[in-house]
Amino acid sequence: MVQTNPTAANSKPQNAQKRSPSTQKIPRKITPTYLHNAGLYYLGRFSASSAHFRTVMRRKVQKSCAHHTDQNFEHCMEIVDALIDTFLRAGLLNDEIYAQALISSLRRRGKSLRAIQATLQAKGVPSDIVSQKVAHHDMQHGENAAETEFKAALAHARKRKLGPFRTSQEPNLKKDLANMARAGFSYETTRRVFSLDTDGSNFLHILDIKEEEF
Repeated sequence: MVQTNPTAANSKPQNAQKRSPSTQKIPRKITPTYLHNAGLYYLGRFSASSAHFRTVMRRKVQKSCAHHTDQNFEHCMEIVDALIDTFLRAGLLNDEIYAQALISSLRRRGKSLRAIQATLQAKGVPSDIVSQKVAHHDMQHGENAAETEFKAALAHARKRKLGPFRTSQEPNLKKDLANMARAGFSYETTRRVFSLDTDGSNFLHILDIKEEEF
């Protein structure tokens, strides 16, 4: 009969063990070439505004400078800013194109104007570009702002199964209203969506709800 070694059976492979501090990957020193290649690699995987790209590169600089204490942080950030200028001139960074693509994507996903503004602001896109590109998006689709917002609200309600799209037998109106409000949709837009009767669920009584209750 072959005996097993409980200790050996329960031991983890050596390659599954955590790296010791001495074998952890050392951050690269900051050079124009290194940041250029790192920036190209990042933009090859993700789209980014110029401000968000700067934040990503800044994190690299901070990590490198924390390890290589002979480096000057401000000088390294000057290299980052020069790289951003280069990428802007080459078209690798373009806040207007980035904003336009993200707005289209967010609208298709049923995001409200308020949610879109918050998302792009968090990505560092200037507010004037956001306003310009939202208006451009609406014009491209031959709609005014109210109609575009309605379609986004409709997509959100359908995706979340709210209002007339709710599948449960008993609608939870207050919960659905709160969801639409958190998503950034106005009372008038929500009222219009919930006035639909697409699957037999009667949400027409929302018309009796006053705006101050929303």
